[in-house]
Amino acid sequence: MHRPTLAPCTRRLGILTTVALALTVATAAPAAAHTEVEAEGARALDQNVELTFSAESESASAGITELEVILPKGITPADITYEKGPDGWKFAPTDRGYTVSGEKLPVGEDAEYVVTVRQLPDVKSLVFKTLQSYSDGNVDRWIELAEEEGGDGHGHGHPAPSLDLLAAAPGAELVSPTPSPSSEPTTAAPSADPTTESPAPSAEAAADSTDGDDGLPLAVPLGIGAAVLVLGAGAWWLRSRRGGTA
Repeated sequence: MHRPTLAPCTRRLGILTTVALALTVATAAPAAAHTEVEAEGARALDQNVELTFSAESESASAGITELEVILPKGITPADITYEKGPDGWKFAPTDRGYTVSGEKLPVGEDAEYVVTVRQLPDVKSLVFKTLQSYSDGNVDRWIELAEEEGGDGHGHGHPAPSLDLLAAAPGAELVSPTPSPSSEPTTAAPSADPTTESPAPSAEAAADSTDGDDGLPLAVPLGIGAAVLVLGAGAWWLRSRRGGTA
């Protein structure tokens, strides 16, 4: 009786294996593109920590033009210092984080930049939700958390960049927050110095206030004297007239 050889079976098994491997690679390729943040050996409460962000391009026809990052709780835009990035790209703080943007990168080129954080908060991990914009107007939203629907923690979906932190070093403390710009101080009117003597009134002012020791103007006593003389003269004239008549 004729027995089938193992060669055809082995050949078919090899073909099936190749096809399965190709399907696996093709399925995994779209999930490979993502945005990451790295800081080797970073600990909670570490100061002046450099974070390296890398955003992979997913477009076959447009270049990356902007990366907007939403900062996690405990880090403010004032705590971020831009170090380097794509040529010509600029850093700009926003009300919820910052943007790094500029001329579009060549199609298929990834975007990478570095920032320094003044101090990391005392947490176990940090999530930096990122919006990745392209020159054609499309936006990749890397904002999903591992526990949210659509993200399984294995690179599928659009997971937000996250950074796991080691425990804080012994003795590490939270430094004072970055001071916000203060308003310009107002200039108050100068107050009187109690140790400074008031200037003495001038002689002319004193003369204007009182012209005599009794405080009466000089014309008043002169007028009284003139009236007394007139009355005296009138009385003398009346007595003389009465004496002549008698």
